[in-house]
Order: sequence, then C-alpha cells, then structure tokens
Amino acid sequence: MSGAPEPQEREPMGPHAPQPDGRDLFRIGLNTGIVVNGNHNFIVQFPADFSAKDALTGWIEQLTTAVGADQGSVGGKLAEQADALALAVRARLKPEVEQLRLQDGKLPLRWRLMLEKAADHDGDSDAPTGKAPAPPADLADVLAQTESRWLVVLGRAGSGKTALALRFALAHLDARVRTRGTATPVPVIFSLGSWDPAALSLRDWLIGRLERDHTFLAVHGPGDITWAEALMSEEYVLPILDGFDELAPGLRGMALEELNNFLLPLIVTSRRADIEATAEQTGVVPYAVAVELADVTLDDAVAYLERTSHRRFLRRPNASGTDWAPVLRELREQRQTPAGARLAAVLTTPLMVTLARFVHESGPDPSDLLDTGKFGTREALENHLLDSFLAAAYRRDAYTLRWDPEHAQRWLGYLAAHLTELRTPDIEWWRLGTSVRLRWLMLRVGVTVGVFCAIVAGLVYGAESLLLYGPLPGLLTVALTGPTNGLAMGLTFALMHGFVSRMQVGGPMFEPSLMEIRLSGWKKNRVGKKLRESFRPRVAGGLAGGLLFGLLWALGSAMITAALRYPAPVIALNSAILLAAGIGLGGVLGLVAALGAGFETVIPRETSAHPPDLLNTNRATVLKQLLTVGLVIGIGWGVVFGAASRSALAGAGAGLVSGVMIALGTGTMTAWGRWVVLARIWLPLSGWLPTDLDAFLQDAWKRNILRRVGAVYQFRHAQLRDHLATTVGTPPERVLHRVNLDLLFDAADTDHDGYVTEDDYLRFAGRCRTAYGLDTDAAEAREVESFYREYWAGLRRQARTGGRLSRAQHRTAAGALAADPDLPGQVAAFGAALFKVLDADGDGSVGERELSRYLALWGLADDASAVLARMDGDGDGRLREADLIRALDLHVRRPHLGGAGSVFFGVA
Repeated sequence: MSGAPEPQEREPMGPHAPQPDGRDLFRIGLNTGIVVNGNHNFIVQFPADFSAKDALTGWIEQLTTAVGADQGSVGGKLAEQADALALAVRARLKPEVEQLRLQDGKLPLRWRLMLEKAADHDGDSDAPTGKAPAPPADLADVLAQTESRWLVVLGRAGSGKTALALRFALAHLDARVRTRGTATPVPVIFSLGSWDPAALSLRDWLIGRLERDHTFLAVHGPGDITWAEALMSEEYVLPILDGFDELAPGLRGMALEELNNFLLPLIVTSRRADIEATAEQTGVVPYAVAVELADVTLDDAVAYLERTSHRRFLRRPNASGTDWAPVLRELREQRQTPAGARLAAVLTTPLMVTLARFVHESGPDPSDLLDTGKFGTREALENHLLDSFLAAAYRRDAYTLRWDPEHAQRWLGYLAAHLTELRTPDIEWWRLGTSVRLRWLMLRVGVTVGVFCAIVAGLVYGAESLLLYGPLPGLLTVALTGPTNGLAMGLTFALMHGFVSRMQVGGPMFEPSLMEIRLSGWKKNRVGKKLRESFRPRVAGGLAGGLLFGLLWALGSAMITAALRYPAPVIALNSAILLAAGIGLGGVLGLVAALGAGFETVIPRETSAHPPDLLNTNRATVLKQLLTVGLVIGIGWGVVFGAASRSALAGAGAGLVSGVMIALGTGTMTAWGRWVVLARIWLPLSGWLPTDLDAFLQDAWKRNILRRVGAVYQFRHAQLRDHLATTVGTPPERVLHRVNLDLLFDAADTDHDGYVTEDDYLRFAGRCRTAYGLDTDAAEAREVESFYREYWAGLRRQARTGGRLSRAQHRTAAGALAADPDLPGQVAAFGAALFKVLDADGDGSVGERELSRYLALWGLADDASAVLARMDGDGDGRLREADLIRALDLHVRRPHLGGAGSVFFGVA
C-alpha cells in the first residue's frame, strides 16, 4: 500500500530500525514491514499473509496517536510558557505590593456594582448608583456572571483602582501557583496610557508589551508565531488595563470601540467622569459591566491610622512615636470643627489616607493638619500632603541619601512634565529628552558628534603630523583637521537624525532591541535562516542610509570647493567620489548588520526582569555592533588610504579616525546612543536630570516614589505626577507651555478629526445650552455663543487662515491672541453671562456643587473642589462674578500657563 505524506520531512510512525540498505522496518503488532521512502511517496511492504486492511487500520491508529501526542506537546509547551509568565509577573508584583504596604493595616477598598449608567445627579458624578458598597471580592466572578467580556473599575483620582488591580492579580497568581497545572488565565497589568489606538490594535499592542517586558515570549513558538501571540490567541492571558483616563482625550473614542470589539475577557480601570464623558461625546457606549470604588469611610480611615501608627493610644498611653490621638479625637467628634471637617473630606481616598500616614509616620506632628492658618482649603491640604510626601521619602533612610531632596524634586518634576508632554505614564529611558522640538534634538546630536569627532581627528592627525614634521605643523594640523572633521560629521549626523525622525523611518532604530549578540551557540540560533531573512532588508537599509550620507557629504564638499573657487569639473568629480563612497559605506554597514543578525538571540528571561536590565543589554549589544562597524570601516579605509598615499602611517591614522567617527555617529542613531547624548550629557548639563540617572531612578523606586511596570518606571501615583508637573519652576517652561496649549487643542477638537473649526467652538456653547435647558434665543445663550464665535474669529486672524486650524496653528494662534485689544471686553461679557448660567439658585455666588454641574460637561466634575479653591478670591468657598471674570481673563491672556480659567475651555 502507498500514500502521499506532507512534503516536509517526518519521522516514520511506529517503532522502527534502519536497515543497511537505507530501508526502515515498521511494526504493527507482531508483524514487521519494510518502509521504502521516495521523494514524495512511501511504500510499506508486509508479508503476503498479512491483511492490508489490518495494516491500514493499525497505521491510522498509530497516526492518530502520534498527531494527538504532537498536539499535546504543543499544548504542554504553551502551558509551560503560561506558567513561566505567571511566575515572572508574580515576582514583579510582590515587591510592588510590599512597597505599597497593602498588607500593612489593610485599608478596606469597598465597591458597588453599577446596575445601570448613572443618571443625572445635578452634576454630582460621585452620587451612588447600583448596589451598596461591598468589601473586596473576586472581580473575576463578577465578570463571569455577566454577558459582557470586559469589566470596568471606576473611581475618582486616588480611590485605589491600581491597588485593587494589584490585589486581584496577586491573589490569582498565588492561587495559580498553588494549583500548578491549571489552565486559568494569567492576570497581567498593562498601563493603558501608553497605547495609541490610532497606530496599533489592542491585540498587537498587548502582544508587543508582553514581548518587551517578558522577552522569552518574543521567541517563535508553534505555527511560526511568538509565544506571546500564542498565549493571547489561546486565552492564557487576562489583561488588566490600568488607566483608561490616562489616554489622550482624542484617542478615547477609538479605544472604547476597540475594547467593545475585543474578544478576550478584560478588566479596565478608569476615572468615572472620563469614561462617561467619552461615551457622551463620541456616542460609543462601553458594553461592559462596571463596579465603582466607594470613598473611604471616616471610620475606616481612623481605624487604619490608629492601627498603623507607632502607638496604641488607649492601651499604650506612654508609648513613643507619632501622636495621632488629638487628630483622631477631632475626626471622631460628631460636631467637627471646620478644620476637622476639611481633613475628613481629604481623607476619603486611599491615596490621601496613606499619604497622611507616610508623611507623619516619623516626621512632623499630625496636629498640623488641623491648622486652618496653613491649610485654609481642601486643595491646600491635599497639596501639602503631596509636597510633604517627597520630603518624607528622602527623609527616610537618610543615611543612604545620595541626592539633595530639592534637586531630586526638580528632577522628578522634569520627568513628570516629560511624561505629560509625551502623554504616557511610562518613563522609558530611550525617550528621555525627546519632548523638545526636533531642531533641538538635531542640534544636540550634531554638537555631541561634532565635538567628539573633532577631538579624535585633531589628536590622531595632529600626532601623525607631529611625528612626521614636528611640533608646529602638528599644532596647525590639530587646529585645521579637528574643527573641519567635527563640523562635517556633526552636520551630517544631525541632518541624518532629523531626516530619520521626520520621515518616521527610525522607529525601530530609536527603540531598544529585544535581541542580544551571542557568538556561542550559533547552530542553535539558526544562523542560516536568520541571514536569509535579514540580508535583503538590512543591506537595503544600509544602502539607503549610505545614499543619504553620501549626498550630504557630496553637497557639503561641493559648497566648500565652490567657495574656494575650484573648477566645476573638479567639484563634480569630487562630489561623485564622495557620493559613491557614501553608498559603499552604507552597503558595508548593511552587510555587517545582516551578518550580525545570525548571532542575535532573544534576551534571556533572567536578564530582563527590571528596567535597568533592558538598558544594560542594549548597551552591550550596541557596543558590540559599533566595535564591528569601527573595525570594518577603519581597516578597509585604512588599507585603501594607505595604498593610495603609499604611507602605512597615513593609512593607520585615516583608518583609526574614520572607524571611530563613523562608529560614534552611527551610535547616535540607536536607542542607547541617543539616550547617552540626551539623558547622560545634555539633560545633566542643563540641570534637569542627574548624571547617574539609572541609579537615581532605582533609588526613587526604593523610596516608593516610582514603581516598576515591566521594563519601564512609572510614578507611584498619577496624582503625584500631575502635581509635580505643575509645580512652579520645576520643568522647563517651553515644555509645560506647549503641553497646556496642546491640551486646549485636544479639548477644542470635539469631533477628533485632528483639526479645529468654528463648529467645534460652537459645540461648546451647545453643550452649555443643552445641559442647562436654555432656549437658543435666551440672552445668556446668545452671549455665550457670541463669545465663542468671536474667540474663533480671533484665532483665525492670528493664524491668517480662513479654514480649519491644525494643532501647531491652534497652538500659535492661542498664544498670540492675548494681544488682541478687543479681548478683555469680550471676556467680561462672556463671564457675566456664564456666571448667570452657573448661579442656579440666584444667590449671587457659585458653590462647589453648582461649579461641579458645569464641569461635568467636560468630564471635569472631580476637579470642582480644586478649581474652586484656585478661583476663590476671598477664600469663603464661593465664587463671585468678579472671580470668574478674573480667571477667564487670566487664561485668555496667558493660555500657556494653564490657569483655572482653562476649565471653561475643557481643560482642568
């Protein structure tokens, strides 16, 4: 009998033994046959007395068993990878839970199941909806009992959403370890704020994050896909997406659509106001079951502070430590003083309760929290706790203190502003310093390359001239060759950096590689296959880069020779030689990169557990690549130049200079090289970051200021990050100014098409009219609409265009509009009309509840208390018409500063 198997080679089914003539024996039961293999067919020969039917039946049985075993082995390997992922995630989360001290005192996190979307509660977004608050329970059970594939955990800033996600993930990971072998999904926490749904699907983004943070999952597994893809496809991962509200406002609608269409179970955390505002503005309703975290009750807060303080007041009255007794007695009083009521209002979120404990654990007297002279408003008290947190963090373990706390606050403030500018919660080392304009990046790269190349060229060529001609010619050679080579190389690589960045072809170049170079185990690394796969794209990329390099060199040489009045044929010949040399250089670099691919292997699991590891591995990889490039270019150019000049010394000098300069310049085109230029040279020189940045970040993590999330750091609390970003004098002004103007654009782009038109501003007026039930011909409605029309007209005049405004145009126009002489009168009329709208009870003032109702139009209801405190001129907790007009006037005159009046344009 015969059959036609698949073309790929397979081992013969059943026990067999090779024969001297190349044939194999094949057994079915007690009968032995002979297997004769052809190119695409096989023949199984049995004795004449053996039944073909029995042979076929036995063959099929063995084939079925083998296929089942093969599938089982794939499933077993997939389960092994899931177990490895669970152990890796658990190992990362346990230190985070310990640093948060979630098990110390156990502050309860209570939540309520949202049975339906919150109705209109007169602007109060924190009004209860659904079931009464419950103690922590298994969110997976809630998700399993509903028809929805995803669950959203709602809560205001600091309400404990991330802490709940941590507790949930670690509890399930612990259970999974105890019941090894189960196929339960592995809960993995992802920071959603770094996802761009316009560029990547949710599935691809999750796979990319798994491969970045757990590089062993980037290895190709079954079906020529990575293990990360396989785990996602087989539902071995339960994604916990933390921070929907961290997404840029213009991306939230697309994100909601992706979440609704995603096929795997999900858990998402978000501030309630942000996700509801997104649903209302975009019309995309989240098809999810929701739970909402309740405020910390006063009894829970008092009990927690009493349990975690250094003394038990009733049992140990003479114990030493922080004396919370007077404060807790005040909080327990049924009739609290204004100071007690203000503190009780602050201690309604887990963040503020834990900050109060941390700040006063071994520091100042907690009774200061009741000082109305220092803290007259709720916002002032919250800002005090946020400011004091850093001081307390650096006060603790002061004997290990390496950095001055004031400098540390400045550096952390820059990092916070940097994250705000890039709109991501992740402190990614390869993106530090990139929040400035491209021309500044090009300048810094060019100056750095130019200075180092000038030093190298001057020293080598000067030493060569010194040996051949003496001291004076040597000094003249240094003065001539150093600046010339430095200027040429600096300008060339600055322009290349700008071209690659502007054309967006350098994404992979400026992101860390998940591979490392190993010379050992080349057979195991499938060198041949990697060479075949990488040869064409890498050589083509090298040629393209070489073409650009050659063009720049040819152009520069032509300009210099033309200025020196060389004949046109000489200029053309010299330029052609340089162009050809550039292309040849690029081809060599591409060939080196292609050959190096054969020795690349995925970073081992044990070396990619923490953020510094990815940096260290990329440093080693880039240095190996640059050493190879330098040797190849240096030796090649040295031989050519030495032969042409008939001087071994000249060839050696030219080879050394060219190899070092090309390696230096090429290094800046990598993620690690750009990090060295920006984060290790320029930012420390300007005072915005310390010299030893890696050690500073690790120290901040140990002091509980930062947390580790995979291969990146994040601020432990988003509220702390936002507070630091707005601290006066902390970040560079140009960064924050641009951030505030960009936020205004995002709010104004109501249809999220990337442009702002008059219709966008008229929608502002429409929201106000709809929310307050105003007729279109009402005086207040007409005045509000008139202002937005005039404001848009002013923007259009400043931009000198009659159509829509792009982000850059809107940013420039909003900053320039401050000089418009008609603006103050328009603001005064707008402020008076808007005040009448906000003053619902007609008492001549606006309270927090009335302001919250208006801010709910923008999804900013949670910020009502802070906005009121910033706008309240006399500190009585009420806004007058003059307060509102003053805030509006300050905003339109200085929109880049992000004043309180920006809330009337949709920005907190």
